[in-house]
Amino acid sequence: MTETPVLTAEQTPCPIIALVGKPNVGKSTLFNRLAKSRKAIVDPTPGVTRDRHYERVDWNGHPFILVDTGGIELEQGNVITDQIRSQTWLAVQEADIILFILDGKEGLTNEDHEVAGHLRRSGKQVHFLVNKIDGPEVEQERLSSFYELGAETLWSISASHGYGLRTFLDSLVAGLAATAAAPRPVELPADTISLACIGRPNVGKSSLINRLVGEERMVVSDIPGTTRDSVDTLLEQNGRHFLLIDTAGIRRRGKVQEKIEKFSVMRALSVLERCDLALILIDGGEGITEQDTKIIGYAMERGRGCLVLVNKWDLVQNDKKRQQQLLDEVDRATRFVGYAPVLKISALTGMGTKKIFTTLAQVHEQYSREFTTGKLNRVLQEAVAGHTPPMHQGRRLKFYYTTQVSTKPPTLIIFVNYPKGVHFSYYRYLVNHFRTALGIDKSPLRVVLKERMRKKYD
Repeated sequence: MTETPVLTAEQTPCPIIALVGKPNVGKSTLFNRLAKSRKAIVDPTPGVTRDRHYERVDWNGHPFILVDTGGIELEQGNVITDQIRSQTWLAVQEADIILFILDGKEGLTNEDHEVAGHLRRSGKQVHFLVNKIDGPEVEQERLSSFYELGAETLWSISASHGYGLRTFLDSLVAGLAATAAAPRPVELPADTISLACIGRPNVGKSSLINRLVGEERMVVSDIPGTTRDSVDTLLEQNGRHFLLIDTAGIRRRGKVQEKIEKFSVMRALSVLERCDLALILIDGGEGITEQDTKIIGYAMERGRGCLVLVNKWDLVQNDKKRQQQLLDEVDRATRFVGYAPVLKISALTGMGTKKIFTTLAQVHEQYSREFTTGKLNRVLQEAVAGHTPPMHQGRRLKFYYTTQVSTKPPTLIIFVNYPKGVHFSYYRYLVNHFRTALGIDKSPLRVVLKERMRKKYD
């Protein structure tokens, strides 16, 4: 069946939505409720959230990246509050949509007026959410003063209890769906493989895409942060189509204060939502860093196929000791994604870059592979026969059957009597056995354990 060659909603960037407001208005509480996590620290002390936190949220099939920010205090002079404010305005610049959180108990303040003015001048879509309204009986009383802000709609919510959130989120994603449904000017061939080129600033992403495309399609500069947003380039190579997506560099957390870096981690995460494979660049001159491993982790969490490209290899080509040291560093840092091929390249000289598309084709073939249920169950039987499952609370673990539920990456469900009783070591053994038997050594492979429904008798 031939697919329509259009850029689908799933291939478009995932919207970035930032929570903005004064300290202690409930931003982190709302973030935790929507993200279903405790990632943000919740404390009544103003200024607790000093950094941006982010999480992928899916509401009724509509994903978006939610960003929690520190509280905006307009008073100047305090180093900590100045840094928090800088981080928050950076998040506003990165975001597609702003949720302005207001304190329904405290009521409207002069600071709310000032922040609202700043947000309007940002040109972003802003929604006004009045928090700490726990029910309809206090809604009108607590909303009344906020109408002075001139907002077209005020949304009554309770981040703690969930009041009003469903109504607001339904309206929000309806707007996202309408945007996604709008006609798109870009059409792509049906076999297009989308590639996100990600990495720290100044690691050579734009230079690599220029090398791959063969022309100066990206602005190449030694100034980190030159790439403000993702830029797509369609390329045909050996009869296959690739959509190369250049992204803003992901900067270390301590260096994200400069205004030149308008789009950093959040924008790269957004691009990862619409790619098939990720080209992850590492600076061969500087070596691998903790931030590099985090970038690889982002791609792994989203089930993307990866190529780890150690760029600027020309800087160490005459230093065998440094070469080995660098490769050892990369090996240690990428063991949790052992399936990801590692290539040594130089975007400047072109060394090693010809291997990229050949390796990409191998990764994508495995990434898209489908298997018959019969073959999968034979592999499962071989695995269980080769290593007997352990006991769980005095009962033998039984693996009944397996089936593939999706591709990109290949995802298998194994039905077992006690999924929670499967020790991590045995689970890892199963995954490795499936990898070997199915020939998947360059792609992610997801294996989900699920309890088989027991028969009910009347």
